[in-house]
Amino acid sequence: MAEGGSVTLEELRKKLEDFGRVRNWEQHHTPRNLVLALVGEVGELAEIFQWKGEVARGIPDWEEEEKQHLGEELSDVLLYLVRLSDMCGVDLGKAALRKIKLNGIKYPAPVSDVENHEGSNSGVKEEQL
Repeated sequence: MAEGGSVTLEELRKKLEDFGRVRNWEQHHTPRNLVLALVGEVGELAEIFQWKGEVARGIPDWEEEEKQHLGEELSDVLLYLVRLSDMCGVDLGKAALRKIKLNGIKYPAPVSDVENHEGSNSGVKEEQL
């Protein structure tokens, strides 16, 4: 992983596995314990937004310290989710792509919206999912 570059779910999974193993935490990383810890972290994330009302995209009015705290709580949620998926034998990336595809079937885009976005540079076409 290059400094400042993208990180894959697999890299996170491996780092978490190593982190837990060297601390002998694997015995505590049961699916039940991990999901309960995940819920606790989601609560901490929600607490950040609890009294802020609606927040603008990009959180432009937030202080740098608040943004850093948000990043830490988002990271806690992500890390517990990655560890939980690993302990359950679920390939989270594949499961997420499958879920997006299923949601596309369940909630098809209106024809006018599809036509408006065909020229977008998102790089991902629905049939690729």
